[in-house]
Amino acid sequence: MNLRLKPRPIASALLTMALCASLAAAQDANSSSAQAQSTTKPASATSNDLGANLPDTVEIDPFGGVSMFGQVNRGLTMKHLTGGALGARVGVNVSNYIGLELMYQYTVNNVRFLTPTQPGLPRYDFGNRIHELAFNPIFHFTPKGSRVRPYVTVGASAVQYTPTDSAKRIARDPAVNAQYFSGNLNDNLQVALNYGGGIKFHLADHFGLRLDARGLLSRNPTYGLPNYPTGGIYIPKNNTLNGVQVTAGLIFYLGKVKQPPPPPPAPPPPPAPLSAGTITGAEGTLCQGKPITLHSTASDPAGHQLGYAWKLNGQPQGSNSPDFTFTPNNAGDFQVEVDVVDATDPNRKVTGGPVTLSIKEYTEPVISSFTVSPKELSCRGDNTTTQLQSAATGSACGGNLTYKWTVSEGSVTNDSTANATFDSKSLTFDQSASTPQTKTVNVTLTVTDESGKSATKTDTITVQCAPQMVRFNDIVFPKNNSRVNNCGKRILIDEVAPKLNDPNYTVVLVGHIDNDEQPKRARRGRTLDEQRALNAAGVLTGGTGTCANVDRSRVMIDWVGTDQTSDTEPGLCGTSTRQETKERRSSQVNESDKNRRVEVYLVPKGAPMPPAVKNAKPLDEKVMKRLGCPK
Repeated sequence: MNLRLKPRPIASALLTMALCASLAAAQDANSSSAQAQSTTKPASATSNDLGANLPDTVEIDPFGGVSMFGQVNRGLTMKHLTGGALGARVGVNVSNYIGLELMYQYTVNNVRFLTPTQPGLPRYDFGNRIHELAFNPIFHFTPKGSRVRPYVTVGASAVQYTPTDSAKRIARDPAVNAQYFSGNLNDNLQVALNYGGGIKFHLADHFGLRLDARGLLSRNPTYGLPNYPTGGIYIPKNNTLNGVQVTAGLIFYLGKVKQPPPPPPAPPPPPAPLSAGTITGAEGTLCQGKPITLHSTASDPAGHQLGYAWKLNGQPQGSNSPDFTFTPNNAGDFQVEVDVVDATDPNRKVTGGPVTLSIKEYTEPVISSFTVSPKELSCRGDNTTTQLQSAATGSACGGNLTYKWTVSEGSVTNDSTANATFDSKSLTFDQSASTPQTKTVNVTLTVTDESGKSATKTDTITVQCAPQMVRFNDIVFPKNNSRVNNCGKRILIDEVAPKLNDPNYTVVLVGHIDNDEQPKRARRGRTLDEQRALNAAGVLTGGTGTCANVDRSRVMIDWVGTDQTSDTEPGLCGTSTRQETKERRSSQVNESDKNRRVEVYLVPKGAPMPPAVKNAKPLDEKVMKRLGCPK
């Protein structure tokens, strides 16, 4: 079946309308030109003179519009959907009526197969972009430089039909390829013929408007797909694809404007009186001890050299210069004026001013607001920062203010701004202390102006530091075993027990099991995680054999099963921090046993329990007496 293009009548109509509009505009332009020649030009003038003062050697034309294509009524009825077009043209007018133009155009014309590959399957679509590079001669109906220039054109194009990266990725997906045989979807380069016409409107010297209707004729792209039925998508080859692009754009003209010759110079006028001008430099705030430079804007229309004589409070000052600099030693008002004279004609003179200079003195800055909030902090946690806020004003002569916050201890961020932040976390406290500690921090703000004058204010902050919870390394157990091995005993006896000499701390033990262990293997109906916590408590409190003798009332236990929400900190011997210890074969552990553990915490009295603890319980005296010192 031959290819039939539904948009062809639309394309033909658009191209015909563009050509008709071009011819009509050409006739109107020619008739207007003829009339203009008959009324404003001599008989020898030609059409080449029209608009000769408009620059248009080079034209740059960015444009946008719409791109339309026909459909292939063979195979699965492939259709390039209507989409947008963007591009640019660069043209050179090589003669009065002919130009050469290079064009790049980018269009969005997605592809749709209107016929499904098999009954019941959805039709296949994919995203598609078209890149066109074209070279055309342009034939204008009016001469170079005209306000309106209809034209026609025909040229050759290289057209790259390019599926989008997303379309290629979907087409090569194994599931999609198995159903549509689309895995070879790829780019397709074709040679094409482009033809059409339009009209250019030269609106200003270097700016214009362009309307263009362009037809495109190329071989239909197959996008690397099969050209015969295979059970999936395919595109029959050797078909012709017809398209139309209708665009509108701007034109930027490059070239020189032909200028008429300048008129002859006028005779020089007679010398005019001198202009006294003004005395500048007295604006703004003028300050005691700060140099002030004044300038006379007096001028001579004849351009002669001028002489200057400055007076300060009626007394001659300065030198023969349009500028006068002095430094006031005190505040108050000063009168300044200047006599200006023509150096070649002493009779031509004028006086500028007087002007009054109001000199102000320096004063210290004023701190109008000084706030420290809150004034009580903690050494850790959420309540460790306080906002330091201030407001200050300087004198008119003080210039910009600088701020500096200082503290007797701790750190301040943004310490060179009006508003800063104090952080108590950098204060030093005895981290091993079991009782609350208190420090008082002095906060000082110093505000300084550009003259060096300053003002200060001071306040205090109280920082409280409560005792800190201590976490030791986890006691690690072999699989399905609750015996505390020698390495675990070293942690409990040598590291934990000595810390409990301080009566303000309680030790909390939290037992865990791993997902691959049997929780019911402990003795007397206890779960494995409970027995592990009890055995660790027995090593601390047993009092005989190899066990420590910690008061049982100082020990609490909990067991949480396979809950591993808290981080593991396995205490393994044979590392850089703990020497190797000889173990029974059944008691040896390694990094893989880190979830079979008992967590060990030292908690200050009154402090909240660690997050790992769900329901801490005191030791049962009967159970612990029966357990004794675990071996």
